[in-house]
Amino acid sequence: MNVTPTAIPDVMTIEPKVFGDDRGFFFESFNYRAFVEGTGVETEFVQDNHSRSRKGVLRGLHYQIQQPQGKLVRAAIGEIFDVAVDLRKNSPSFGQWVGELLTAENKKQLWIPPGFGHGFLVRSDVAEVLYKTTDYYAPQHERSLLWNDPDIGIDWQLGDIEPLLSNKDREGKLLKDADLFV
Repeated sequence: MNVTPTAIPDVMTIEPKVFGDDRGFFFESFNYRAFVEGTGVETEFVQDNHSRSRKGVLRGLHYQIQQPQGKLVRAAIGEIFDVAVDLRKNSPSFGQWVGELLTAENKKQLWIPPGFGHGFLVRSDVAEVLYKTTDYYAPQHERSLLWNDPDIGIDWQLGDIEPLLSNKDREGKLLKDADLFV
């Protein structure tokens, strides 16, 4: 597995070794020992999530202010633009974002540690996203940051895509009004 820090070094892109031939392919989507050796992060994943969305769906930016979740994200079908925003007030990269194209073809994963907001935009006709979390879903602690906050300035690479949002995501808070991590 190849691990590459992003512009925010705590967020990392992970590329597995893929073994393929004319029959198909095989790869380890997760191996604890290789993950720790490659990232330097010792954590426990407690929940696996699977979502399916159609083109233009924008989910996020989500985080839990208590029971914060680290996430290991990948696209099993289709293509997403995956985004992480640093919400740790004392971090040198506070308020900054990074994005990565995750596709079924490139098999890349994005490690997003606790303390970050997370969201993605579906760029293919359909996408199925799988992600592991380091803590359980706790709806009472869930928060949503406004996906198009001008103070963050995420380039979602929308092109001609009109984002489809849930009510919760339409009503996300601006960074300046949001609950943040110390």
